[in-house]
Amino acid sequence: MRLHRNLVFALVDGLNLIFNEGEYADKVVEKLLKRDKRWGARDRGFIAETTYDIVRWKRLYSEIAEVNAPYSRPNLFRLFAVWAVLRGIELPDWKQIELTPARRIKGRFDELSQIRKFRESIPDWLDEIGVEQLGEVRWTKELKALNEKASVVLRTNTLKTTKENLKKLLQEEEITTDIVKGYQDALVLDERKNVFKTAAFSKGNFEVQDASSQKVAYFCEVKSGMRVIDCCAGAGGKTLHLAALMENKGQLIALDIYENKLKELKRRAKRAGAHNVETRHISNSKVYKKLYDSADRVLIDAPCSGLGVLKRNPDAKWKLEPEFIDKLIKTQREILTNYSKMVKNGGKFIYVTCSILPQENEQQVAWFLGSKEGEHFELESQKTIFPSESGFDGFYMARLVKK
Repeated sequence: MRLHRNLVFALVDGLNLIFNEGEYADKVVEKLLKRDKRWGARDRGFIAETTYDIVRWKRLYSEIAEVNAPYSRPNLFRLFAVWAVLRGIELPDWKQIELTPARRIKGRFDELSQIRKFRESIPDWLDEIGVEQLGEVRWTKELKALNEKASVVLRTNTLKTTKENLKKLLQEEEITTDIVKGYQDALVLDERKNVFKTAAFSKGNFEVQDASSQKVAYFCEVKSGMRVIDCCAGAGGKTLHLAALMENKGQLIALDIYENKLKELKRRAKRAGAHNVETRHISNSKVYKKLYDSADRVLIDAPCSGLGVLKRNPDAKWKLEPEFIDKLIKTQREILTNYSKMVKNGGKFIYVTCSILPQENEQQVAWFLGSKEGEHFELESQKTIFPSESGFDGFYMARLVKK
């Protein structure tokens, strides 16, 4: 593989924004890919994949390169050189990466790979919490799975087409996909391609949504004609799936504290042909208090650490702090207390996170059931989807019935 100076320099600029300026990796990659219109698919793929690789293995590469944050530009080039050497890529004769000790890099890699926090590239505090919450064996397995590259998964929009027909439509646009056993609406891309430029996407035939995330709408057990409330709807991945399962019949209210996300949801709903979706911005507590005792289903896709989705958001592990998880647990409890009141008698509420830590999951549900607001509910079902077992994102979901 031959390294091109303009690509590597763009990559280093991106790493500076992510590591030193605190910008999100996905936004930085998006920005970098617009830098030069002459770059082809291979160039763009190199920038995106290498950026995510170095972000994912930041701690391991920093230890090998013997550099620390904040990273100077020469140190960012050292991180890149470590990445290249470990992949057997011949380094060019550039002054930025001259005198790279290839043999020493490989030796340090072998040595550090014996220690989990370096091998899996995570902060000390996170490794300690993982062991405490999940035990040595489970935590080790999950970390390994969370460092694998995420598949691109599509969810068929059954309001417009079938999974089999979508597979055929994409094949006509030279995008090959596989059906995944056990996932009713999912197709997995054989190789990464820009699916957003396809006619199938512009016509609203699919959304990009991880396979584990697609389990949530089915877990809600919605039916046509129900009143369903999606409390933390965001840009609406799960909302749109609920709309499809409800066959556009009934009322689907999407709530969120971020108005800009609801605007994006409206745009997506229009493309998907989801006509039963109504967005409401939570500008104050009156918005949800008006809905108390009214819903057949209430979905709480709660803010969480996001530890289950590290394979697609590897920079999250560098942004997380232990204090933030403590704060999240408090927020989750407030949401459980306030939003569960929207469920009517006989209705159900579904608590979901994309974390695999019991303190955000089972322990929160147990806390809620022991609280004053939780005494009217009983747990019907709960499950954790572990990345090591599913091959997809990590999720937790619990369904509670109001007696």
